[in-house]
Formats: sequence, C-alpha cells, structure tokens
Amino acid sequence: MTAESPLSPYEDGEIDPQVWQLPVALNEARHCESITGCNSLAQHAQSWRMKERMKTVSVALVLCLNVGVDPPDIVKTSPCARLECWIDPLSMNGQKALETIGAQLQKQYERWQPRARYKQSLDPTVEEVKKLCTSLRRNAKEERVLFHYNGHGVPRPTINGEIWVFNKNYTQYIPLSIYDLQTWMGSPSIYVYDCSNAMMIVDSFKQFATQREQEQESTTVNGGHWSGSGSNTTKHCIQLAACGANELLPMNPDLPADLFSSCLTTPIKIALKWYVLQNTSKLVPGLTLEMVDKIPGQLNDRRTMLGELNWIFTAITDTIAWNTLPRELFQKLFRQDLLVASLFRNFLLAERIMRSYNCTPASSPKLPPTYQHPMWQAWDLALDLCLRQLPQKGDDDGAVVAHSPFFAEQLTAFQVWLSYGYEERRPPEQLPIVLQVLLSQVHRLRALDLLGKFLDLGPWAVSLALSVGIFPYVLKLLQSSARELRPLLVFIWAKILAVDSSCQADLVKDNGHKYFLSVLSDSYMPADHRTMAAFVLSMIVNDYRQGQEAALQGSVISICLEQITDSNPRFRQWLALCLGKVWINFDNARWCGVRDSAHEKLYNLLSDPCPEVRAAAVYALGAFISSSSERTDHANNIDLGVGMKLTQVGSDGSPLVRKELAVAFGALVVQFETHFAAVACQVLDDDKKELKHGPMVTSETAGGWNLVNQTANLSTIFTQSSTTNLEGLDGSLERSRRFSSSTSLAGSAISFNNVYLSVWRTLLQLAMDAHPEVAEMAKAIVNSVKHRASTNAKPKPMQSIQNTNSAPSSPSNKPPVQMIIGTPPQNNGSTMEESKNRDLHSPSRQPGSHPHSVQFPRSRKMFDKGPSHKDDKDDEPPPTKIAGDVCTEFFQWSCSYFAKPVMRLSEEKDPESGLHQERDFRLFRNSRVRQEAREEQTRAGFNRLDDQVFVNRNIGIPSVIKFHPYQSYLAVGDKEGVSIWDWEQGTKLSYLNNENPKHSRITAMDFVNAHDKSLLLCGSDDGAVRIWRKYMEDEGKGKELVTTFQALSDMLPLTRGSGLVTEWEQETGMLISSGDVRIIRIWDTQKELKLQDIPTGADSCVTSLSCDSSGRSLIIAGCGDGTVRLFDRRLAPSECRVMTLQEHGSMVVKVHLQKGTEGKIVSASTGGDIRFWDPRFTESVSNFPTQTSLTSMEVHPRADVIACGALNQSIVVYNQSGDNLSTIKYHEGFLGQRIGTISCLAFHPYFVKLAAGSTDSFVSVYSTPASTRRS
Repeated sequence: MTAESPLSPYEDGEIDPQVWQLPVALNEARHCESITGCNSLAQHAQSWRMKERMKTVSVALVLCLNVGVDPPDIVKTSPCARLECWIDPLSMNGQKALETIGAQLQKQYERWQPRARYKQSLDPTVEEVKKLCTSLRRNAKEERVLFHYNGHGVPRPTINGEIWVFNKNYTQYIPLSIYDLQTWMGSPSIYVYDCSNAMMIVDSFKQFATQREQEQESTTVNGGHWSGSGSNTTKHCIQLAACGANELLPMNPDLPADLFSSCLTTPIKIALKWYVLQNTSKLVPGLTLEMVDKIPGQLNDRRTMLGELNWIFTAITDTIAWNTLPRELFQKLFRQDLLVASLFRNFLLAERIMRSYNCTPASSPKLPPTYQHPMWQAWDLALDLCLRQLPQKGDDDGAVVAHSPFFAEQLTAFQVWLSYGYEERRPPEQLPIVLQVLLSQVHRLRALDLLGKFLDLGPWAVSLALSVGIFPYVLKLLQSSARELRPLLVFIWAKILAVDSSCQADLVKDNGHKYFLSVLSDSYMPADHRTMAAFVLSMIVNDYRQGQEAALQGSVISICLEQITDSNPRFRQWLALCLGKVWINFDNARWCGVRDSAHEKLYNLLSDPCPEVRAAAVYALGAFISSSSERTDHANNIDLGVGMKLTQVGSDGSPLVRKELAVAFGALVVQFETHFAAVACQVLDDDKKELKHGPMVTSETAGGWNLVNQTANLSTIFTQSSTTNLEGLDGSLERSRRFSSSTSLAGSAISFNNVYLSVWRTLLQLAMDAHPEVAEMAKAIVNSVKHRASTNAKPKPMQSIQNTNSAPSSPSNKPPVQMIIGTPPQNNGSTMEESKNRDLHSPSRQPGSHPHSVQFPRSRKMFDKGPSHKDDKDDEPPPTKIAGDVCTEFFQWSCSYFAKPVMRLSEEKDPESGLHQERDFRLFRNSRVRQEAREEQTRAGFNRLDDQVFVNRNIGIPSVIKFHPYQSYLAVGDKEGVSIWDWEQGTKLSYLNNENPKHSRITAMDFVNAHDKSLLLCGSDDGAVRIWRKYMEDEGKGKELVTTFQALSDMLPLTRGSGLVTEWEQETGMLISSGDVRIIRIWDTQKELKLQDIPTGADSCVTSLSCDSSGRSLIIAGCGDGTVRLFDRRLAPSECRVMTLQEHGSMVVKVHLQKGTEGKIVSASTGGDIRFWDPRFTESVSNFPTQTSLTSMEVHPRADVIACGALNQSIVVYNQSGDNLSTIKYHEGFLGQRIGTISCLAFHPYFVKLAAGSTDSFVSVYSTPASTRRS
C-alpha cells in the first residue's frame, strides 16, 4: 500500500479489511479445473522408449591391405601415413603384419562390444566375403551385423557401386558389388567404410536399395514371390564413410593411415595426438606426443586421468548429439544399440579431426555438421586442465590426480538455466551431462537435486529427461541405501510416473517397489515425501497384477493403514487411493484388507475436513466393494455394511465426493442387482398407492406449517413399507430433492432390505443432484435397475426377498458401526406383523415435535417416471456392467498434481506474474471505490434518494437483487436465472440460466470473492446452492459451475414460504442457510462440509438472516411468526439460541446487524414497523412506523438510510431517526408511469444507490441527486 491510498477507518469505527487479508474462497484446484486426467501427458508418455531395441551381435572385419603393395590408382606421398591400428605394417613381414593388425582391430572393437561374435577376413576373395557375411547374418537372425571394410590396399570404389577384393592368388583386384553385399548382409546392418572416395559407396548403396524396392514392388504386383531381402534394407541399415565421394584419405605421416578407424575405435588416443599436433594448448605450451603417451590410468576407471578424460569425452559427444540431432534420430543412433551409440559418438570426433585435413566423413542417416559445436571448446579446456598436470607427475602413475572441474562447472551452467527455464526456451544443453554424473558419488547428490528441479518444470521436462536416457540411471540408483538420496529419488520417480505410468513394470522387475515401501514406512521422512512414495506405489499397482502382488507381499496395506490418520491431507488422500488401487479386482488384497479392518478404518475418512480425502476414501471403499469376484455370505455381509456406511455421504457438500459415491453404488448394484430391482419394484408400488392414499392437507398452523390427516392411510402405508422404523416411512413419502440422506437407520436390528432401500433412496437423491455429472451418473444406475425390474415378468414382493436372499449365515466378527446384520428370520409373516405393530406403537418413532406433522411433497414423485424423465417403455437397455460404465477420472486427476510444478512459486504469490499484478490492480480499484463512496455515505442521512439513474425491464419478475461492490454490475435474479446489468451504462451484459428445476425459483443470491475474481452464488427454494464463474462470458453461455450442493434438505411446504435464505461470510468462507426449515445450517465452503445445524425453535420459516463476522459469532434470524431470534454459533445446538425478540406482530421481512462493536439490530415486519434492538436487551431501543403491508426493507450497511417497499406500489426512504427522506411512486422516464409492487430491494455496499425490482419486471436504480456517475 502506498501513502496515496490509505485504507482509513469507516465513519462508524469499523476498520476496513485489507484486501490481501481477505481469503479467496472456492479457489482450490478442484474448483478451478475439470476433474479429468491431463490429456497432454499422452504425447509425452512412451515417446522416449525405443520401439525396438537392437544389439550388434556379429562383426565382420574385412581388411584389404595387401601389405607392401600400394594400389595403382593412388599416388602416395613420401613420407606417408603408415600406421594401421597403431601398428606399422612395414615393421614385420606382410602376413604377420596383416594378422597382427586384424587382431588389434578386433581388440579395439571389443572394448565397445565385448560380447559380439567377431570374424576377420584378411585380404579376402569375393567368395570368402560372401561366406562370411551369410554366415554372420544367419547366426545374427534379426539382430544387427557390423561390416567393417578397410580398403587401403585396393583401388578406390567404382562409380558402378563396387569395392575391391582379391583373387585367390593375389594377382588381380576383383570387384565386389554393393548390391551383392546388401543381399548377403541383409538387415539390420551397419557398414564402416575406411577408404578413399568412401561416400561413393554410400550413394551406390542407396541406389541399389531403391532398385531392390522397385523390383520387389514389381514382383508383388505381378503376383510373384520376392526372394530377395526385405524392403527395409535402408531403413535399418547404417553407414559410416571416411570421406566424400571425391576425397582421398589424409596422408600426413604424423597421423595413422586408418585415421577414420582410429577415431571410431580409439577416440581418446587420437584426440590427444591431434590436440598436440594442432599446437593450440594454452596451459601446456611445451606439450609433446611423448608426454601424451604417458598419461596414467585406464579408460574404464573414472578415478584416473585417462578414465576421467574418457568420461568427459562421452558426456560431451552425447551432449552435442542430443542438442543437434532430431529426437527420433538421436534415439535411434545413440540409445538403441550400445555399439552403434559408441561408434556415432566417436564419429563426431572423426568429423572434427578429419575436416581439419580436408576430409568430410559422411553417414547414412545423414547428421548435421557438429564439428564447430561450442561444447568442443569445453573438451579442449578439459584437455588443457588435465594435460597441464603431466610435467608435474613425471612417470609416477600412482600420484593423486586433481580431478577436472568440468562436471561441476556444467552442473552450475545447468543450475543457471533452471533459474530462467521454461517450456518455450531451448532445452538445457547440459542435460546429458547430468545423466552422466548420476552414478558419480562426487556429484550425485547435486545432480539429483538439479534433475528434480528440472523435472518439476512440467511433463515436457520429464519427456526430455527420459529421451536423453535418464531412466536406467535412476532405476539403478534405487539400489542405493543412502538415506540422503531418498527424498530426491522419490520426487524424481513421482515426476516420471506421473507422466509415464508404464515404468511400473520396470520397477517391479527390478524390485524397485521395495524402495518406496521402505520410504512409506519410514516415520522420520517428511509427510510430503511419504505422499510421493504412496503415489509411486499407487502407480505401480495401477491396473498391473504383478505390481499388486509385489506390493501386497511388501505389506503395503498394513503400512498404509498405520498412517491413515496422518495430519497431512494429501498424504491421507494418497494412502486411501493406494489402498483402493491395491485391492481393485484382486481378491487376495481385499481379504487382507478385511483381516486388517481396512474398510472400517477408512470410515473415519468419510468425514475428513478435506474433500479430496473424503473422495479418496469413497473411491477406496467403492473399489473394495467391486473387488470381490467370488460371492460368499461373508463377502455379502461386508459389502452391504460398506454400502450402508456410504449412504451417510449422500449429502456431502463436494461434488467430487458425490461422484465417487455414485461409482461406488454402481459397484454395489452390480453385486446385488436382483435385490435392488425388487426394491425398485416395491418403491414403485408404494408411489402408486400414495397417489391414491397420500396425506391430505387439513389445516395450517400460525407459523405456516401444513397439517395433514394421516390416520386413514397410515396403516396401509405401513403394510406396504418394508422398513422397520418410521424413518423408512418418511423416506418412502418424500421423493423430492428435499429428501435428507442423513436420516439414521441405526438403533434397531435392521434387515438386509433396509440396506438395499437406504442405498436406493440415496441413489434416487443423487439422480436429482444439482450437479449435472453426479445426476447423470446416478441416473444411469437407476435406469439400469429400473430396466432390470421392468424385465421381470412377475417382480417378487419385498417380503419374499428374504427367502431368496444370500444373507450371511453368521455375522462379521467386526460388524459396521450402528449396524447389526444377521441371518434373516425364517418366519417372515410374523416378523413383519411384529415389525408393523412395534413401529405403530413406539413413541420414539414419531417424526419431529409435532405428532400430526408429516412432510408433504411439493414436487412430483421421484420414481414415477424415473430420473430420466422418460416412460419406462422408452428406457434404453442398461449396460451389462454398471461399474464399468459409470466412472470418473478422479484418480487420473489426482495423479496430474505430480505432473505439474510443485516447487515453483505459484502465480498468485509471484509478484512479477500477471495474475499477481491483476490482483494488485483490483486492490487499488477497491480502495478507490471505498474512498469515493465516503462522501455519499456522510450526507446520505439528510439527502433525497430518488434520482432514477437506471431503469429497464428484466426478463422475469425479480425475486432477489444484488449490487457488485466494486464494479457497476447489478445482478437480478428471477425464477430461472440471473440477469447482469450495467447500471451505469444502462445495458444488459449477460443472462445466466441457473439450471434449477422448473418447479423451483431463485430466492438467494450473492457475490463470492467480490474483492477478487467474483463468483456468483445462486440459491433456489429446493434447497440447492449453485456457484458460477465466468457468468458474464459470451452473454452467460460461457458459464462454468464451480460447485453445487444441497444447502438444505427436507424443505417444508408453506403457503407463504421464504424458500432458501442465505448469508455469505467472505471473511470466514462460511455460508449460513435457512428458510422453509426449522434449522439454521452453517456450511464451511473450504471443507465443503456442514459444520452445524442450529434449531430455530420456531414453528415457522426463517425469512431473513444476518450475521456478525467481526468476532461476536452472532446470527440473527427473522422468522415468519414475527420473532427475531439471536443465536451464538459457539454454543452447543441446544443452547445456542440466546434471545428471542417478540415485539413484531407479523412476519419479519428483514433483519440487519449493523457493522461495528456497537451495531444495532434493525428489523422490519409486514405490519410496517421498523425496530432497533440492542443485542444485550430483549426490548427494542427505538422504533418507528412506516407504511403497512411491507414487502421488502433494506438498510444501507454504511450510511444512515433505510428503504421500504410496500404493496401500494411505492418506495419510502428513511433515516434511522424515522425521517422521511424520499417517497418514490413513479418512474421518471415513462411519463409518470406508476412503479409496480416492490418484490425486492438492495443497497450498494458502498455507494448510496438503491436498486428496486417490482412485480411488473422493471428494475430501477436510484441515487442521491448530487452524486455523479463513476468513470
């Protein structure tokens, strides 16, 4: 906050709340995202895996040296390059030199692929080459064969596609066609050509391959059978050529004659020698070739100087390739085959060295030029830093080597990239180097930390890391027992599995699941890391039987259950999800859970304060129900107990939980479809009888309750009822949205039919849910059961179900809480009679405090045509498996959390983000609005308020009206929707259809998060609350449902009811609701749970609510019987009504609690009296009369002004002293047209503006004459 915009106190002493301190409600991921999996993950998953891995299993070394005889077409210089495989062939006789060179070349290749089958062919004939190639191909089968050709002793390749070998007597050079070589070698193969004009062979190879494909196509078209090799000759064939089609090999005597082969097989040796020859060393100016030969160490020992150089070389060439090549080509050449990867790394060096001697090595597939890549400078620096130690070391191989800083510096560069990295930037070139150092104990910890931060950037980063080859390294690290690596490895694996779940097989194969089981059971690990371990285990067992079996053997169920009460909500969520995934479709795990009472321990999570945890618990219990493939009495007992417990979740405030409940009930219906069909038939019969013998309204109480005569038909209803208590009767009568799912069936030994009936009632309730997805899922289940019931030619009556019921012969060892399930009695007739008599004469069964009061349904029967609103005969046949069709993506959505950045500062907290700057803007806008309004507030008590600044006809009769506090929006609710008007510009901005049922109307409305991104809360008189976002986009068509829940159930039918009445507390996130009920219900929108029910104690509806959110915990309720009742929400429900004010003689139309510590209660009744109360006294401190037959009254929250609307088509404005400030009877802009009867009024929360809606559908806004419109 700056000095120019201080937030000073209000005139009445109230401190203006800091906008940043006000919470933003309904802003969690479940509210802002669709509950689906991340679709973008599919493009990243599996793309890194090689579709087919290959191995070079056979190597043909064909050397045509003809030692001592130079080929006729090449004139060699003198002196000339002589060394072959670092051996001078002229230092011994020709045959021995040839054999020695062949053996040395094989030894050099064996360093890269020691397990291959090597065959040498020294100065061969055509037949020998053919025999060699066909033999190796036959033995290799579908694996790769390498053909190395050294043609230094024969003429150059011909333009006709031929290379040269010898005749048997070595008197002639014999051409060997590349076409024939293709035939003998087959595919897949790799060719290395170390000779002059080598690129000519590559070109000929491609031409012959094309020719071969054309011949194959021609033969196939003509109906013949192709006898040659397959058409994929070039697809899986790789070629490496030493030079261009018109180039000769270098003849520099300082270099070996087989420079290309030396680069491919002994890269470090040739790189060092070439580096010395270039004379570019900056740190060791006196470097000689003899010094290079004395570099100590072994190539395969990274602790030595030579081994470290080799390690650095591998990292650099890998990095160059990964940053230069297309991803698919990189995977093929550098990750598919170990020998091919080594040859191509070394080929990059060959390109750099040989280009300096005017040779251009070539390959097929062709690579982009890499010889000038910046990483070569890092290689030169690494050589400098290593070689400068040579003069100090002398010949002492055992001296301590100062390790190169190369890897530490590259990790620092990677860390710098991470500080600014995002998806659109070029990937970090150091990523392959991070891979290289993962197995180094020196750099491992830092590398893992940086790798985790990189993976946290998003699925694209995970995909990049997997494509570079990170997977086998992090898999191997799971064998480490180092505790310091645990948090890092768990985080990395959570990121990997969130993107690609197929890694589960690799983990189980390598026993990696044991690592995560040990982390999960480690109580010293932070909860966040144990959460990730639970997630990883969930992914390991997800739809993977081997994973389930391995986890079960590792005692995953008991480990999860031991920590199920942890304080971390996300950890509890993933423990429940892990349990659900372990036992889904896996009987062994389910019965292991039964032995550990897993389902009973999960019951505690059904009332968890976190909606995601409750949803996860329902998910796990639903999976528990559906996992029993073999039905037994014990299994039925347990499943019905779980189903009964789940009925308590039917009124949960979170759609997330209710959707999972529908899926769980779908699984239960699949298991007991016959019994549910019988229940459905019985309920249908009951409904038909109620149409004939339903309760009749006989009179009405003073408070407005309907009294019904039930004596005539009560026995008939009892006879048809299958329940054993009166709650079952109430439930069978009440088939509307107002049915309460929380009615308890406890306290008596209930039959199995009670379970089916309770679940069926809850399903019917869900089928009428305000959330369309919940309703659609439940309807699918209900319609399926109805179809099953209708296909039974003679549905069995409810009484006969017990004879065919597969009830358990003995109860469970640990029956569910509040439920006793035993063997159903055999004497059904007498049992039912006793049940009827017991229920009829038991005083404890009477509903409510009024013995003659029965809830009378105001809407249609729920089951008469079913939730689908179609006749039974039009119902589609149900799916064969409900549980398979009714499903959610809650698990996939939960997984997507780990695919998103979790370590990065959120946009809301990042001061440089656009979201934060938008919020900053709203902060200062809100402050400006409050400051501008203060002048109007100070003069409102003595100024007129009749200047009509806006009038327009609404789409329907306004029932509730609301100003937006900080924008010039006016929300006008009618029966079915809300119109949004710009009262300053006079235009209609949008119309939002609230989607409430046709029989209901909107009676409550408010702006949620008005100080930030506003949401629109709409409550209808069926008790449902819907909260919308984007209600102004695309004229209301772009609306999105944030959440919806049944704020009130059991709404009572009144002749003159108030519907649903709400009061929203932004400071606490509480929604206080009441209306045509005998309670005040408080909801916590953060937890999406009902906090408490406060009995009103009134025999009438609640017409108005007001509360004090500044700490006094007061709730004021105006009632239809004229009383004003005060409640202290901190007290127990039976004690919280602290005062009843009874001076009004008729229905209270409005109560208002003034802000501030000395705020008075203002109330008005339809009789026309306005009274002021001190909350400490039972008598009003002042009052004044207004016009009679009031329909509406509003008090400005910050100004001394009160407005009253009456049946006589007028609005009268008073101050709190009772002075008449204005009387409004006519519209200004309609030639004196009389205003309609006022249906609703509302003051602007800050400006002195009054909005009025009338029964003629007109909406008006009035202002003080001196006020000007805001710009």
